[in-house]
This record gives sequence, structure tokens and C-alpha cells, in this order.
Amino acid sequence: MNIGIVGLGLIGGSMAIDLKRRGFAHKVVGVETEPVNAAAARQIGLVDKIVTLEECVAESDIVVLAVPVGAAAKLLSKVLDAYQAVQEGPDSYGAGEKVVIDVCSTKEMLAESVKCHPCRKHYVATHPMAGTEYSGPWAAMSGMFDGHACIICDPEDSCPEAVAKVEALYDTLNMRVIRMESANHDVHTAYVSHISHVTSFALALTVLDKENDEKHIFDLASGGFSSTVRLAKSSPDMWTPILKQNKDNVLHVMDTYIEKMNAFRQAIADGDEKTIRTLIEEANRIRRIIR
Repeated sequence: MNIGIVGLGLIGGSMAIDLKRRGFAHKVVGVETEPVNAAAARQIGLVDKIVTLEECVAESDIVVLAVPVGAAAKLLSKVLDAYQAVQEGPDSYGAGEKVVIDVCSTKEMLAESVKCHPCRKHYVATHPMAGTEYSGPWAAMSGMFDGHACIICDPEDSCPEAVAKVEALYDTLNMRVIRMESANHDVHTAYVSHISHVTSFALALTVLDKENDEKHIFDLASGGFSSTVRLAKSSPDMWTPILKQNKDNVLHVMDTYIEKMNAFRQAIADGDEKTIRTLIEEANRIRRIIR
């Protein structure tokens, strides 16, 4: 297959590496508006060439939107419009088999934005649940998706052939596929991903606010602190639109989180060892879910 990737950062670049290495992609073309990133992606070998959005759609069997969700909301309709133009053009042979996917962390608003598009059935909403706190083409790595879950949202709104092709793509990346409605996806990711980033950002701000001598942070930081605050290194370009688009779900989770923090605060303020122990023991139940 010929794969087109719009956005050659961590996710798009890592997909490009393994889809080519593992034989799923014969050719990978990329769309990247940032000149430095485009040059780096080409030099590193993430893509065979850099093209325009229209060329990407015309040349690719599968187009992957691997940009922040704010940009994806604007680009998805453009990609489907370009797809429709290819279908209706003189070189339309095989155009009906093309597929468009995104890899964004929120889904409901994206799905809503194209629900009436004539080419909606050729769009498959996906979210590979993998990544690191780093960004840019230099962060791309082989094997990043291995063993992780990928969510395909609203598969009934896509044609079965498109869904099958996308499942084959993620099978190549060694991911297990879960099917889910967009609205449910956004609720679940608020709990398992978005709140983790918010709390990490808040912890980093708290420490930086109280610790003027950054040297002490680095000297005293242990594995626990480093792992907890790791996500605070994540890109604001990616996370600002995620938190904006999924604000209702994120706010609900934040309210629950603040409630639990207040319970700990009150118990600590009261010197209530029994309640502190009970709260920690209740939290320990997470061991049954995450090992």
C-alpha cells in the first residue's frame, strides 16, 4: 500500500517507520507544514517524499491525520473534500478504495464535524493508545505501538472494507483493536489519559512554584517523582485542544479528583491515621487493574 501521513511527529513518524519496515507500506509520503520538521523527516528517512495535501490524497491508499486535534478538526473535511475530488476526477480508478483515518485523543467533535460528508463512510476514527512525552520527527521510534490498544470509534459509520483495511494496519503495528462509540471513548480517555496529564502539569507547576533552586529538584528527584511528572513535558500544542474539546468530561473527572485530594488533605490535617490508611488501601485496589 501507499500510505500518506499528515503530520510527521511522534505518532505519525513512528507509524511510518514500522508500516514500512514490516511490509504494510510500499511507499510513505508525508505532509508537513513546518519546514524544519519536513526536512528532518525526509533526512531521517521517515518518508519517501514530502508532498502537498492534495498530492497526498491522490497518491495514498490510506491517509493518516497525525496532527493535534485542533488542526485535525480543520483538516479532516479538507481531506475528505480532496478525496471526493479524486473520486470525481478523470483519474478516479481505484479512488473508491481509499481510506482516511485520524489518530487523535478526542473523537466526538471530529465525528460530528463530518457526519454528513458524502465520503464519511471512507473515514475511520482511530486512537492508538501509545506515545511518549516527546514530540517532533526526532521522537519517532520503532515498536512504540507494540502490545498497546487501539480504539476504533463508530465503525458502523464506516464501510466494512475501510474498517478491515484499518484493522490490518493496526495489526501490523501489533496493536489490539477495541471498538467503541465516540462519546464513550471521550469519557474513558478523560479518566485514563487526560486527567493524568492535567495532574502532571499541576504537580510540575506546584514544585516549580515552591522550589526556586532547580538544582535541588534534579538532585532529589527519584523514580517516583520522575515518573509522576514525566507527562508535564508533553506538548502544549497537542494538549491545549484536547482539553478544550473534551472539557466536559475532563472537568467531571477533575471534580472527582479534587474531592479525593480534599479527603486526603482533611485526613492529614486531622492526623487521622485510620482514614489515611483506608484511603491508601482503597487506592491499592488499582493493582487488580494495572500490574
